Amino acid sequence: MKKIIIFYGSYGGGHLSAARSIKEYIEKNYPSVQVQMLDCMEYISKTINKVTIKAYFNIAKNAKWAWGKIYYGSSRGPLFSITNNSQKILALKLKKLLQEVLPDLIISTHPFSSQMCAYLKNKYKFSYKIATILTDYAPHVQWLMYPEQVNYFFVAYDKMKLELIDHGIPEEKIFATGIPLSNKFLAHYDKEKVLEEFNLSPNKKTILFFAGGEYGFGKDKTLNILRTIITSFPNFQIFAVAGKNKKIQNHFEELVKENNVSSSVKILPYTNKVPELMSVSDLVVTKPRWTYNNRKFSFWFTHYRN
Repeated sequence: MKKIIIFYGSYGGGHLSAARSIKEYIEKNYPSVQVQMLDCMEYISKTINKVTIKAYFNIAKNAKWAWGKIYYGSSRGPLFSITNNSQKILALKLKKLLQEVLPDLIISTHPFSSQMCAYLKNKYKFSYKIATILTDYAPHVQWLMYPEQVNYFFVAYDKMKLELIDHGIPEEKIFATGIPLSNKFLAHYDKEKVLEEFNLSPNKKTILFFAGGEYGFGKDKTLNILRTIITSFPNFQIFAVAGKNKKIQNHFEELVKENNVSSSVKILPYTNKVPELMSVSDLVVTKPRWTYNNRKFSFWFTHYRN
């Protein structure tokens, strides 16, 4: 029986969601394959995992300027060396697991697990294959450690494939497949029924707006974008998903009251109905677009409207 281990990390929900989707697909389509899913850092040390997750979320919430420095600093210089050497030490805890399970394939949706498994494969001559799923929109160097030991790189879009080639990754190893999603996103939903549930019209254009995760990506920018959508497109109806960010949800609700648009703008907290909402929406606005300046953002919306 073939064995697969899927490693993920709990630093943000995307790594876990991708891992779950892959596991779901394998179990449905390859029932003879034994597959298990593990949080890599939690398996190595629950204490380290808890401390680093707390630090990650505190920085993301309270010191976004520091997060940028850490993100870019970990790709070069002293911080890169510290991270790289730390992963080598932590990887030894995984060695025993891999020797016991002897997986045929390791799928990694987080750079730490990909890096550690590639290091162990190189040092101890393991025979497993490694598939790295880059659950991001840019190829940070931490995803690309020991590339000769990684058999497959799956990226979000074609430009990322070109960037990996520029990093020296052989083209035949790279597949631009998009980030894995649940099969729920492929299902067909009754548009009228979904919109009726929220007292919205099937005859109006619908925008789905995401606040950008539990810890947000800048309150002022988020509110300005939603305000622009509400005031510039009065004939549209909007789902604004605040997620687990209660403060952003409160600001969204205040914005709706200020503009008297409660009948056409629906504010939602965390919801498991994203597949249904996407299926009835004509346009989805989410955080990757937020790196654009206001001029580009307005230009993009103007062309969408036309």
